Amino acid sequence: MTVPAPAKGSYTWDRSFRIWDTYFALIWLATLVFVLGTDRPGWPVRVAAAGLLVPLVPLYVLLGRPVLQGDPPDERRAVTYLVAQMALFLPSAVLVGETRLMCFALVPPCFMVLRLRWALIAVTVINIVPVIGWTLLWWPAAQDVFFNSVFAVVTLVFSIALGSWIIRIIEQSQERAELIAELDASRHEVSRLSSAHGALAERERMAREIHDTLAQGFTSLLMLIQAVEAELHDDPAQARRHLALMDETARQNLAEARALVAGGTPADLADASLPDALRRLAARHDAALSVTGPVRALPAGPEVVALRSCQEALANARKHAGSSATVSLTLAYADETLTVSVRDDGRGFEPAAVSGGYGLAGLRTRAAEAGGTALVRSAPGAGTTVTVRLPVSPAASSRSPR
Repeated sequence: MTVPAPAKGSYTWDRSFRIWDTYFALIWLATLVFVLGTDRPGWPVRVAAAGLLVPLVPLYVLLGRPVLQGDPPDERRAVTYLVAQMALFLPSAVLVGETRLMCFALVPPCFMVLRLRWALIAVTVINIVPVIGWTLLWWPAAQDVFFNSVFAVVTLVFSIALGSWIIRIIEQSQERAELIAELDASRHEVSRLSSAHGALAERERMAREIHDTLAQGFTSLLMLIQAVEAELHDDPAQARRHLALMDETARQNLAEARALVAGGTPADLADASLPDALRRLAARHDAALSVTGPVRALPAGPEVVALRSCQEALANARKHAGSSATVSLTLAYADETLTVSVRDDGRGFEPAAVSGGYGLAGLRTRAAEAGGTALVRSAPGAGTTVTVRLPVSPAASSRSPR
């Protein structure tokens, strides 16, 4: 999913940068007032110092502001900007001591665009060089030198503290931006994997449904066609019986296909109880059905699993047990369980040797999804018994039969 990028003016950094613009303008204006308003040195020197401060404004607007807004800042342009502003500030600060108020606007950008070591060097130059130059130029009284030196040291310490705070804020912002990017990437990956897992689960479900319904129905049709071909001349009555069974199986397959497309109840369970559905199923496979326990209506989930399990087990019995095998089906209702069992006395097989296919694996998976178990017992020559046991909540036993 693509998230539309917000407008540039909506970023918090862009909004807060207007505050920085205001701060810079106020510091510059206050410095200009102090420089022009002091009583010494003479006015030509003060005007010259003020003249050096004026270009700081267009320099900031044209070069400084774009550099500071860079993410990350262009290091070469940043160095050019800082060197240019110091070239204007330092001579002015040497001429008039009040110019050093401008330090409060010039120091933060050093930490915003330079590495820590170079930022500390630049800040030291901005705070200390003006005092040294002013002292050597004017040779003021010792008391003035002392107070100006103390002021320079205090502003330097303040600058370092403020710079450290700015750097921590920038590092935290970068870490949070990286974390947000990682979380966003993880969210997209989880969404993609969830979609892929959902698609895979749906394919597996449809494969089981098709295998247990349509595929089994088509297999029965093929077997009936083969029987009709063999009986057509020798036993027309039996052939007509199998043709009628073919018609019923085809209609049943069509109903199952429509149910699969609609995602509704299996055709055998539509408007019928589970025992009635299993009786029809047993009749199509020439199997005997016995029902034990109090018959009652159950939730759709266990009934669908029971029906599909019987369809799979009966189809396997007819396919592998042999045409002469006797098949029986048992449906047992208990207080908290529903059990279906399909047994044949055919050829049998070794369960451990079975691999691949949807049959037994799909049967076990379907039972497990319903919280139940599927047990296959067989041996060569000893027939096969498939038993599926499903849990039923006691509350379901109080529901009235359909």
